[in-house]
Amino acid sequence: MAETFPVKPKLRPTSGKSTPTAESKYWKSFKIPKDIETTPSKSLNYPITSLSFSPVAPHDFAATHSASFTVFSGKTLEPKFTVKDFSDAAASASFRCDGRLLAAGDLTGTVHVFDAKSRNHLRRLKGHSAAARVVCYPRAADKFHLFSGGDDSVVKYWDVAAEKCVLNLQGHKDYVRCGDASPVSDDMFVSGSYDHKVRVWDVRVSSAVSVAELNHEKPVESVIYLPSGGLIATAGGNFVKIWDVIGGGKLLYSMESHNKTVTALCMGKVGRVSGDEAEQNRILSVSLDGYMKVFDYAKFKITYTMRFPQPLFSVGFSPDSLTRVIGTSKGNLYIGRRKGKVESEDLGDPVGLGAVEDEPQRRVLRPSYFRYFHRGQNVKPSEGDYLIKRPKKVKLAEYDKLLKKFRHKEALVAVLSGKNPENVVAVMEELISRKKLLKCVSNLDTDELGLLLGFLQKYSTMPRYAGLLTRLVNKVVELRAEDIRSSDQLRGHIRNLKRDVEEEIRIQQSLLEIQGIISPMLRIAARR
Repeated sequence: MAETFPVKPKLRPTSGKSTPTAESKYWKSFKIPKDIETTPSKSLNYPITSLSFSPVAPHDFAATHSASFTVFSGKTLEPKFTVKDFSDAAASASFRCDGRLLAAGDLTGTVHVFDAKSRNHLRRLKGHSAAARVVCYPRAADKFHLFSGGDDSVVKYWDVAAEKCVLNLQGHKDYVRCGDASPVSDDMFVSGSYDHKVRVWDVRVSSAVSVAELNHEKPVESVIYLPSGGLIATAGGNFVKIWDVIGGGKLLYSMESHNKTVTALCMGKVGRVSGDEAEQNRILSVSLDGYMKVFDYAKFKITYTMRFPQPLFSVGFSPDSLTRVIGTSKGNLYIGRRKGKVESEDLGDPVGLGAVEDEPQRRVLRPSYFRYFHRGQNVKPSEGDYLIKRPKKVKLAEYDKLLKKFRHKEALVAVLSGKNPENVVAVMEELISRKKLLKCVSNLDTDELGLLLGFLQKYSTMPRYAGLLTRLVNKVVELRAEDIRSSDQLRGHIRNLKRDVEEEIRIQQSLLEIQGIISPMLRIAARR
């Protein structure tokens, strides 16, 4: 009777649709509200270089485009105002931890600080000699500092109130294009550069050097801290990598899921705010290939993929997990929102996934139904599904294949070319059982005979092989005496073999003498 064990059945894909997972339902629930706009995108006419959400409710978000940035309402998703006080293209935007100030860099190297409500231009921080591509406020409680990075390869730490650069952090050797502040410490942040390096900075270090350096091996386009503060994610080329900063900068996982350059990363959340299922974090990545991918870094796998019609430049996810925004190379903003939290009378707690409507229950498929046999390969197996275990195909070595074809000489030469003496002796024993070994030895050419003599010289004195190989040596010398005399190389093998045999005989004689000395002593000791 064949051995059986329960496994997932390997069914071929058919026209039947697979059942969507709970997480795919969650990400598909981000849709444009009907009472806001009928089209799924808003156009700003220029590439959306960055997106940033305010950390305080209602979580307005800012989008940089051309020589300006636009702030959108977190409630209505409509533009609130646009600021155009830039001398060149705006490259980055960041809200302060209380949401009252907004900082952005431009391609002249200036960092601008604005009042997020009144739009007043409060500060101009000048210090970069090239474009200021990165601007980021600390996340926790520090309201007086920010850091910036630019195409001059310098990372600067600013005192905003005094409009003064406190630290010039040098270490990168190419454009600094991305960075992020630590979620657990206002004194630490990370920067990524086109020199393939990611550097972790601590402003408390007096030497103004990075405390850690990671090699992404591609120009770094985006870097973010994960919520624990001990891990960071980097994007460059078509790779997204997860690093353990606390563990000394160890690479935990490298994901190559995009076909083109990954341009931006951000953190997203999925799960229940309260209840049995805990809230889980996800990494959202967008790329020039037009795909947004959701990565579960706890299980190291892609959980959701979404295709957009344009190359993607930026991505943002609101802190309340209700709004997702994606910016494209053509200036379109793809805004998705899921329904807000609802109060459940039965549970008494707000449920984060309440917006996803339950699908009507379908009739359970049974083997008596025709559709049961067209379920598709993604259908989960039932308890009664079994797969008959098939014997695995045995991979044969080259000499085994030759032996099956009765090509004895080629099999002997093939196994002699290897490095495993056990295989060589096994093939020789097989040839002896077929009465073909001596015939094979007679048909060997000079080079092949040298290969055989070299093997005999090396292993004939080993006790486990000596019984067979010493007899074979005598036969080889008898059969191929003329060839050995005519070749200096073969005579050298014979001389070496003779020397090894004489040395082995001398050792055996010494051992016999020692045995003769010890044996009487052992007998006397046994009598006592």
